[in-house]
Amino acid sequence: MGWGDLGVFGQPSKETPNLDAMAAQGMLLPNFYTANPLCSPSRAALLTGRLPVRNGFYTTNARARNAYTPQEIVGGISKDEILLPRMLKEKGYVSKIVGKWHLGHRPQYLPLENGFDEWFGAPNCHFGPYNNSNRPNIPVYNNTEMVGRYYEEFMIDRKTGESNLTQIYLMEGLDFIERQYQAQRPFFLYWAPDATHAPVYASKHFLGKSQRGRYGDAVMELDYSVGKILSWLKLLSIDQNTLVFFTSDNGAALTSGPHESGSNGPFLCGKETTFEGGMREPAIAWWPGRIKEGTVNFQLANVMDLYVTSLALAGISPPSNRTLDGIDLTPVLLKQLHTHPNRPIFYYRGDELMAVRLGQYKAHYWTWSNSWQEFKKGINFCPGQEVPGVTTHDQKEHTMQPLIFHLGQDPGEKFPISVLTKEYQDVLSRISPIVDQHKKSLVPGVPQLNMCDVAVMNWAPAGCEKLGKCLKVPKSQPWKCDWPH
Repeated sequence: MGWGDLGVFGQPSKETPNLDAMAAQGMLLPNFYTANPLCSPSRAALLTGRLPVRNGFYTTNARARNAYTPQEIVGGISKDEILLPRMLKEKGYVSKIVGKWHLGHRPQYLPLENGFDEWFGAPNCHFGPYNNSNRPNIPVYNNTEMVGRYYEEFMIDRKTGESNLTQIYLMEGLDFIERQYQAQRPFFLYWAPDATHAPVYASKHFLGKSQRGRYGDAVMELDYSVGKILSWLKLLSIDQNTLVFFTSDNGAALTSGPHESGSNGPFLCGKETTFEGGMREPAIAWWPGRIKEGTVNFQLANVMDLYVTSLALAGISPPSNRTLDGIDLTPVLLKQLHTHPNRPIFYYRGDELMAVRLGQYKAHYWTWSNSWQEFKKGINFCPGQEVPGVTTHDQKEHTMQPLIFHLGQDPGEKFPISVLTKEYQDVLSRISPIVDQHKKSLVPGVPQLNMCDVAVMNWAPAGCEKLGKCLKVPKSQPWKCDWPH
């Protein structure tokens, strides 16, 4: 989902009444970022509180490439990482993930091996349908065993866009909340639906309802679902004891357009890029009685802060034997403070630091949208938004003289500040030491997204025997994954 997909951020069709109400009853964070412009690394960052370059969710196969966890990926989340649900166990929290996991699908990488107590969802994206001979359909798990596959037991109609998946995910979430309420246990629910990811889908009730086409239908159903979750917390009278945070894993994918892509509002480009449209996310915090309603806080924040903030609220000390990239947002959320004025935001693509934001300014050390080769194939991450010298199709180095933009005046990153101005020199003198310090202290994790192999695909996941859905595993033929972007 993109920043510009919410009515509260100005989406003209105003089709997100529940999320807009959530913002009116809570806090809107317009300067909130993900840790990567792609799904898997940003999810790894959310659950570890660490940049993907630290937690291993990147590739070194080629320079500045986005990598994720398709079916053929050999790696997954490293056993050295301590995920949020494992930390929350210290205080008796029960944790569930509903929806897309995306941190590796081989048995040792799955959610229940990483601190989650329950899981209903899938390890990969809902691409397909596949013929199950050279590529299997993606399994859907209930805890440790598959209960079917996408396009088989869990139908997605590619022609009409109809699927009940979001409704199934909603029911799973509501059921989990009620069970923990009845048992009087503290809980963490990571509700990760994927309906707005191409191929987009919605259930019958929402299909054809949006002015924005099928993508809009999916957004309307997600909005409805968030509304249901908030109402459920109120109905059980636990809303005043529950922090709810809404955000997205990366900006809207503009390559899927126009029918399956969203809006990144005033920002440049989208998913896959380190321009604002790829990494600035919608973000709403809701906690009746604790977060003052109708507030807006311009604190620079990111998805890794949710790790540190959750631990602070649960009264748990963060792990001291590793570098965390998140900060505790409790003073921001509960006291409306702007506590970290000099907090930088780092924009990575693979293991390359592409850009840094400090205050209103953003400095690009490298620019790249995608290669000429891919662009000529019709893959365009910035359709209708090309900015000469900025949205480059060669990996363009600016390390000696970064491109600097004032995001308050120029959210679309169209007008670089002249290097001859005092303003440019002042900004550079403030950002340079932060970049130097960051690079000096950075210890990259072992890259997990380098190797691929057809034998590791979802041929015979646990539970397939009971369903008669095991497929023959082909001979192992590992290769170095190709990451074109």
